[in-house]
Amino acid sequence: MKTRMFLALAASLAGLPMISCAEEAPKGSPKFMNDYDKAVAAAAKEKKPVIVIFSATWCGPCQVMKKKVYPSDAVKGFHDKFIWAYLDADEKSNEKAMKDFGVSGIPHIEFLGADGKSVGKQVGSSSPEDFAKKLDGILAKAK
Repeated sequence: MKTRMFLALAASLAGLPMISCAEEAPKGSPKFMNDYDKAVAAAAKEKKPVIVIFSATWCGPCQVMKKKVYPSDAVKGFHDKFIWAYLDADEKSNEKAMKDFGVSGIPHIEFLGADGKSVGKQVGSSSPEDFAKKLDGILAKAK
């Protein structure tokens, strides 16, 4: 816990945004869920692929993705085509999913088919345009 507080303090002193949970998503963001199991269940029910984003408040690239990429015009057309899950890597409740997907660095974005099986991943940040291209490819794989 001391490490997390230190990292959060360091990030805030560096001027990085401190957005943590799905409820604090910027205007224009996709509808984020913050529970992995519920997201997978919703995907099966709605027959949509899932985007599982592992992030943290202290991770600068994660916060740039959250503020600039997910709500961007380039990505908006994909908001309703996926179930979006935004999981805090520091939350104990997300440890199992992180272990299952081998998360060792963030942002780590896992793409799942409606059946819950991985169809791709991205580790690190990207531009809105590159992320939109990735989502287009994931939709083709997930069919």
